[in-house]
Amino acid sequence: MKTVILCGGEGTRLSEETEFKPKPMVEIGGYPILLHVMKHYANYNYKDFVLCLGYKGTMIRDYFANLSWYNDDFTLDLTNSNKALLNKKTSFDYKIIFADTGQNTNTAGRILKILPHITDKYFMVTYSDGLSTININKLIQHHYEQESQHDIVGTITAVHPSSSYGKVMFNEQNIIESFSEKPILKDYINGGFMIFNREKLIPYLKEEEMLEETLEQLTREKKLNCFRHEDFWHSMDTMKDVLTLNQMWSENRPWEINKEQINELDFKVLSK
Repeated sequence: MKTVILCGGEGTRLSEETEFKPKPMVEIGGYPILLHVMKHYANYNYKDFVLCLGYKGTMIRDYFANLSWYNDDFTLDLTNSNKALLNKKTSFDYKIIFADTGQNTNTAGRILKILPHITDKYFMVTYSDGLSTININKLIQHHYEQESQHDIVGTITAVHPSSSYGKVMFNEQNIIESFSEKPILKDYINGGFMIFNREKLIPYLKEEEMLEETLEQLTREKKLNCFRHEDFWHSMDTMKDVLTLNQMWSENRPWEINKEQINELDFKVLSK
């Protein structure tokens, strides 16, 4: 099953970084956030990716085409331009389709343009700016079960966002009793990490629309399901988010999951 990653937007709320590079290439812990997202799927053995490129997409192509030269030690003889690797620190067994979906194409249109690359019955879609501990296997199995019962088209992951502000609690005398910085909210939002039935989704996609509009139409027709994720999720929308995620990387890397931690499911079920 392929994973489609939306990488084409300008990231205007992160203009300090995206003036010079595409948002998926903003670094967390020395690596582009896009690579963190891909590694999460790869941990669950989903290593076939379709990158929907747009704004400064050539920088994403260049990074992966020259990945070893960005991350490994090498020598360069300037007299003849000969290069030689000294070691191999990076090793990825991913298969990546780099699809130019246009500079100004909306997200639903980007998905329409890459559908010729999707041959399986199902495919996954995510954004290139969200980090999470979501169990991909459980998401897929949840969708299969719900589709068999309710004839849905897709499933999105519902997550709890963090508040942009600190929360203050006080008593009747206005004495502050507690203060929490950016608490996790009880509400749910779409955190990405989606899965769709390819053929069922096609009639709902319109090139001029955003994917959110597609999801709204599916919602009106009761064709969209949600998979609730109660654990870690954090998006990268502003420069403050970049700083927060980099601090998390240096402290405990909450989105990092080892394969030993993965709750393996019956892959016969997941191989539809």
